[in-house]
Amino acid sequence: MIEPEPIEGELVPTAPANAVHSSRDLELSDDTRQAIEDSIPENTKRAYGRQWETFEKWCAEQDRTPLPATAQTLAQYVRHLTVTPSKRTGRTPAPSSIEQAIAVIRVAHRTAGYRDQPETVAALRVLKGYKKARSESGTRKRKAPAINLAKLRLLIADCDPTTLAGLRDRVIFILGFTMMARRSELAGLHLEDVCEDEEGDLTILIRSSKTDQEGEGAEVIVPRGVHNETDPVRVVRAYKEALAERGVTDGRLLRAINQWDQITHDMMSGDAINEMVQRRAARVLPDDGLAYTAHGFRAGGAGEAYKNKAPLSAIRNQGRWAEGSPQVLEYIRVVDARKENPMRGIGL
Repeated sequence: MIEPEPIEGELVPTAPANAVHSSRDLELSDDTRQAIEDSIPENTKRAYGRQWETFEKWCAEQDRTPLPATAQTLAQYVRHLTVTPSKRTGRTPAPSSIEQAIAVIRVAHRTAGYRDQPETVAALRVLKGYKKARSESGTRKRKAPAINLAKLRLLIADCDPTTLAGLRDRVIFILGFTMMARRSELAGLHLEDVCEDEEGDLTILIRSSKTDQEGEGAEVIVPRGVHNETDPVRVVRAYKEALAERGVTDGRLLRAINQWDQITHDMMSGDAINEMVQRRAARVLPDDGLAYTAHGFRAGGAGEAYKNKAPLSAIRNQGRWAEGSPQVLEYIRVVDARKENPMRGIGL
């Protein structure tokens, strides 16, 4: 942002040569602290919290000081991450996860008053070597496999529309695909955010998202479909009617539901959405060895729209990708790699 030039004759304040701050200048009220805390997305808080706890635990085991940590401690921790497989996945973490760990440690130090600590040159050199070794070994960045239209239909067919859970899961699949939605965006939807408009389509308000940290909000139009099972308007309407029959007319759109088809919580978390998708995908999608997740709808929606000749700008807007983001290009490149392949049709 360019600061405006002062107007001639305007009083321009200058700081005293020897300004001294009192303790009052360094105070924050409780409500201001809470406002700062509330500005951080819950998903970010959880991720950062886990990263910091892991670092603190490792420091305790290694008899090292986590705060303030030395450059040597940070470098050694990064080395530890590059050679220690996860108990959950059996794999060492992706470089992006290690970069996040470094960022979390630096943020914790800055918050505690240790600005620009610990120094990162050695740690980043360790990470650079790790990236090179992964590349040479053939390890590539893991991508969420796309859930295309055919796979979407299989998932929809697995949902029993006579149950509330089945109706809810159809909504998750359809909106995830047509909105090219992040699971956090789906989890954040309220009933009043999803409305049928005067054109007969759905107008959906996304209150905030990964690329809208200021919470300005974005409206997404989802057109009605031509098949009853996959028409977004019919699918959402059936689910909202079922909620209304149970006395639910406001609050979160997606609710936690138990095995007896009863609502147990006012909202369904992003993690719960992902786990549900993984369960159903493991049951009904092709046995191709791919691990499908909720992110597959985002990739699949973009790919199907591109195959249908939608402009890249329209796809980017629908999926709320930041201007200049290369991620959407990864999803449509797969389409071009097959459709526009230079070896196709040459007579081999």
